[in-house]
Amino acid sequence: MKAQKQPGKQNASAKIAEAALRLLENEGAGAVSMRRVAKAVGITPMAIYHHFPDRQALLKSITDAEFNKLLEFAQARIRRKRSGSSLVNLLEGYLDYAFARPKVFDYIFSRDRPDARRYPKDFRARRSPTLNLLADAVTEGMNSGELKKGDVWEIVMSLWAHNHGLATLYRGRRFDLSEKQFRQFYRRSMQRLIDGLRA
Repeated sequence: MKAQKQPGKQNASAKIAEAALRLLENEGAGAVSMRRVAKAVGITPMAIYHHFPDRQALLKSITDAEFNKLLEFAQARIRRKRSGSSLVNLLEGYLDYAFARPKVFDYIFSRDRPDARRYPKDFRARRSPTLNLLADAVTEGMNSGELKKGDVWEIVMSLWAHNHGLATLYRGRRFDLSEKQFRQFYRRSMQRLIDGLRA
């Protein structure tokens, strides 16, 4: 019979992760230290190591959960079935996430992380639940004859790079547009790229 974790330890780990996420959301990754997280939770800095061996393990716990959150954003866009390309709708979930959790977005996509998935090995092995969703949509488009045949993962990475680049430029205030105006620009820009993939 497998030993079960004590509920108290699970709750404490969740509280630590929540406090770390709040710091990350409000101040960025540099603010997430074991000392500050411990203070926010109300435990000693040494006690935090019973739950996470180091800062990197704590940050990885957060990013793993946030990728699941990003997947929820993308799936919500798919369910809404807005007019226009289904690929654009799916990719807008990524943009929604960037607006909803800007500092977390910056950390998980724009910072060098030792646990980050890398192209081509990790993605072609389908180790990215979020990009697997996009890869499946591209594959479906090719199989239906809507999109030209090609290397699915090269196309996925191109779409992701365009998507991420626009979101990052907006986050860096390189657009003098309101969020609504930017979203309209974004949809037109992504649509042009996808139109070039059509069969």
